[in-house]
Amino acid sequence: MTRAPLTPAAVVAEAAALADADGLEAVTLSAVARRLGVRTPSLYSHVRDHAALLDGISTLALADLTARIAQAVAGRSGRAALEGLLGAHRAFARDAPGRWQALQRRTGPDVARSDAARSLVVLTDAVLHGYDLPPGERVHATRLLGSTVNGYLTLERAGSFDHSEPSPDVSWGRTIDALDALLRAWPAAAPASAPKAD
Repeated sequence: MTRAPLTPAAVVAEAAALADADGLEAVTLSAVARRLGVRTPSLYSHVRDHAALLDGISTLALADLTARIAQAVAGRSGRAALEGLLGAHRAFARDAPGRWQALQRRTGPDVARSDAARSLVVLTDAVLHGYDLPPGERVHATRLLGSTVNGYLTLERAGSFDHSEPSPDVSWGRTIDALDALLRAWPAAAPASAPKAD
């Protein structure tokens, strides 16, 4: 059987599959080459190095997550949109654990400038727009949401909630309730401090 020619997208997709199966730490150029049935040097025509391969997984993960979020928040606003946004993150972490790990690392600038990253920002901003936050406050709210959801999912994935009641699903619902209440009562921006007199 003739093997399909390698492409950058095929290499990254195989690396992402390996990450989901065995964890992001299992992704090496040699491991991906073995899965593709080629020698490691063959990959260098398609990915610059290991960091570029991981960035490729991160970009792919952003695109996958953004597609889920777009579907989850379509036609919703307020708490329903917030629940869709955060629920898409949680489902993605469960369904694609290696790709989710790829979103928890410091990436290169190409990932931050990708279409998928811009789309994620737009979708998150649209959810926050439903709370009538001033534009200058949305960056703070975005950071709060990201910190909360990623912290929760990190602890959940580590099994930190497995040995106590209630179930993590109950606490997840309460977390969304608390974030919704906080966003509705978002504090006014602090006034700019006056310049110091000489």
